[in-house]
Amino acid sequence: MRGRRGAGTLSLVHELTDEQPSTPDQPGDAEADAAAQPLAAAVRTVSGLTLVSRFAGLGRDLILARLFGDSSIGSAFMAAWAIPNLFRRLFGEGALAAAFIPEYAQLRATADEGGENSAAADQFASLTISVLALVTGGLLVLGELALLLFLTLSNSADPDRDLSFRLIMVMLPFMPLVCIAAILGGVLQTHGRFGPTAAAPIVLNVLVIAVALPFLFAEAPDRVGAAYWIGAAAVVAGVLQVAWALFALRHVVRWRRGFGLATAPMRRLLGRFLPVVIGMGTIQVNAFLDTVIAMWPVWVGPTILGVGYPLDTSSNAILAFTQRLYQFPLGVFGIAVATAIFPLLARHSQEPAQFLATLRRGLRLSFFIGVPASVGLVLVRSDLTTVMYSGGGSAFSDAGTARAAAVLLGYAPAVWAYSLNHVATRAFYAAGDTRTPMRIALWMVAVNLACNALFIWKLGEAGLAWSTSISAVLQLVLLTRASRRLTHQPALDRATLNAMILTLGSTLVMAVAVFLAGEFVSLPRTWLGSLGRLGVAVGVGGGVFVLAAVVFGQRELRWLTRRR
Repeated sequence: MRGRRGAGTLSLVHELTDEQPSTPDQPGDAEADAAAQPLAAAVRTVSGLTLVSRFAGLGRDLILARLFGDSSIGSAFMAAWAIPNLFRRLFGEGALAAAFIPEYAQLRATADEGGENSAAADQFASLTISVLALVTGGLLVLGELALLLFLTLSNSADPDRDLSFRLIMVMLPFMPLVCIAAILGGVLQTHGRFGPTAAAPIVLNVLVIAVALPFLFAEAPDRVGAAYWIGAAAVVAGVLQVAWALFALRHVVRWRRGFGLATAPMRRLLGRFLPVVIGMGTIQVNAFLDTVIAMWPVWVGPTILGVGYPLDTSSNAILAFTQRLYQFPLGVFGIAVATAIFPLLARHSQEPAQFLATLRRGLRLSFFIGVPASVGLVLVRSDLTTVMYSGGGSAFSDAGTARAAAVLLGYAPAVWAYSLNHVATRAFYAAGDTRTPMRIALWMVAVNLACNALFIWKLGEAGLAWSTSISAVLQLVLLTRASRRLTHQPALDRATLNAMILTLGSTLVMAVAVFLAGEFVSLPRTWLGSLGRLGVAVGVGGGVFVLAAVVFGQRELRWLTRRR
């Protein structure tokens, strides 16, 4: 990469790489804090709206978990829910967005700097949406026909298997809608408008809650009927999300007709797409493989090659509902940093100093948020799963709740790694390197699959969670080492490592405080007791971590809270 090095950029780099520890009163700190504000402001916007959405999603999952429980219906519903969301993460928020946003950002920047109209950028966005609609629409038709043919010809006498495939058919139309909404969100984000995209999932959550609540409070709920109605509500929500995004873009983009796949921007996008699918899709592919492994007793049977299978028809429900718990902090904060940083990295892709400084700030913010989230989830796992899944009227069994706690123990230790992987991967894509993350991702899929095959025999569905965590940490190590080729300087310089050490210190103080609070607070082993302990742990942990960050002078806290 070639770039311009202005005085502000040089002072920023000097501040971030200076081997002498700086004090908050030094001018370099003020300049770095000011430079961090565009990223921090975007993170606040995405995190704030995502926080509302995630709380609504947490309420949705709480209702669904209590309605379906750790049953075969719950496993079938969550598998059907996972498939369109897999495509959303690959084509919408993931691979296509990662290939689309840098190209679209460059076209917009060229138009803005040259004072010319933005016809090329509008044409590129229009064509991308059109191609996405055609591809995902074609996949939808093929998927529906394949499932219909299977159900017609199989003459299956297994109601659980038939229910699973029929629910997939109901929810599959959500796939193209949510993918298109995600790319429209990428257009908005490139224009600095993060709010509509971050708020769009609220529509889905509200609709699902509205449809599910009557079934939950029914005296004898029809859980199979509820699954179909909730699936249909998700499809309606997809239509509304697309309409919302188009409304938000009405004054931003002029949609244009015509196809021009041979244009240079489209050639570059298509050339990047496959490597990015593989590179960014590691977590999603691993999650899908986890679903297939967990659904084996429903889709195939209780044995494999004549040997009794170590999982049962409840495994996918337990795994899927528990994934929501670790994805809560990841989605609110970890993905928020990656979402906010990607357009900034793309904008600075030709300015090495700015690119490196932005990447380092993203890594620091993700670590600052992810490590206490990891440790906190480990500490509260039993009380959290009890509050979420047990209690009066819940279809979750006590054994299922205990198994969910074991799964959360497997996922939680790597929340920080999931967060940093999103930032590190986007740095490669913003710089135009799609092959390095792809090669690393392919190895990680193999590692995850091998660990799955080994761990499930001793740990059950919790083995799938531990495999995901191990793969994520290993992927981060390899991405960090490979990033040296991008920046020609270590992304984890002394200033960044010192900041991460301070975060570890604040997290240690938090963990001790939560442990001591748990020792002094004596509450019964009931649902209300778990709720009380969880409230104390969250309150004490959050307060002590913030206080420790203030005492240690952690600038990440200042970046996230200071408006100007």
